[in-house]
Amino acid sequence: MPQFETHFFSSLIFWEIISFAILLFLLSKFAFPRILSTLDERERKIRETIEAAERQRAEAERRMAEYEAKMKAAEKAAEALVEQAKLRAQHLLEENERRLTQEAERIRSSTAREIDQERRRALEDVRAYATELALRVAEKLVERSLTDADHKRMAEETLSAVARDYGKS
Repeated sequence: MPQFETHFFSSLIFWEIISFAILLFLLSKFAFPRILSTLDERERKIRETIEAAERQRAEAERRMAEYEAKMKAAEKAAEALVEQAKLRAQHLLEENERRLTQEAERIRSSTAREIDQERRRALEDVRAYATELALRVAEKLVERSLTDADHKRMAEETLSAVARDYGKS
């Protein structure tokens, strides 16, 4: 069998190394910069969303502090109204606290969902691009048109490899 002869095997390894180097060069030249810029943009958007949520929380805390200051001034003004003001203030504080807690939780869960969606979208984009690129390279290397079964098998193998590599990092 010619594929097991040492001189044929070494030339085959040489061409595989050359092909891999070309693939690596093409990926680093064209694919990786696009992928990284997309990920950076998504990270920036998520960071901005988190910062906006923090600003809203700080504004809510500032408003809560203002409200508490007004309560203290009302206590000094009239001793008779203090009990009513305390009861009303307690009720409003609990309601505001409940609303603020709900709003903060909604913002946190929304942000977490957005982050998860962006991460999934990025992974899907990377998988799709890697699959397409792998199929093109494989087709060029084999120098023949692949059947649908070959496409499906190579796509599944590539997705498994990408998922396995992504799980390691």
